[in-house]
Amino acid sequence: MPEPPPFICGYASDEWWGIGPALLRLGILTECDIAAFSAYCHSYGQWRMAAESLARMQAGDPVMNAQIIKSKYGDAVANPLVSIVRKHAGDVVRYAAEFGLTSAARARLSAGGFATPSPPSKFDGLLGNGTVVPIKPRGDESA
Repeated sequence: MPEPPPFICGYASDEWWGIGPALLRLGILTECDIAAFSAYCHSYGQWRMAAESLARMQAGDPVMNAQIIKSKYGDAVANPLVSIVRKHAGDVVRYAAEFGLTSAARARLSAGGFATPSPPSKFDGLLGNGTVVPIKPRGDESA
């Protein structure tokens, strides 16, 4: 497993070293995927920090669960942490799907088998065992 980029630290680094070696071993993570995997780990770290900050605020606010806070002018406003958590959670799920880390992504991978179409296509055999099916010239339907 390669070293993470310098901006991958804290929870992002934990995720890099926690899941990266398994993805590498399975052949899912390649050298070409490092940027996308870095983005996944960074989003994971940001999501986790924001979620923990929101949870601490919620513990001290049993009525509103920190969903609404007071602005510097004393008005009630939506807590920006709620949007930050939601944004990074969405990013994490989107990136995770790219690496097959969600159940829906794995189901799509397993459902996409390579069954032979029925009826057989004139393109059957073009790939795979090296044989090529001859293609009939247009207008020569009898051959």
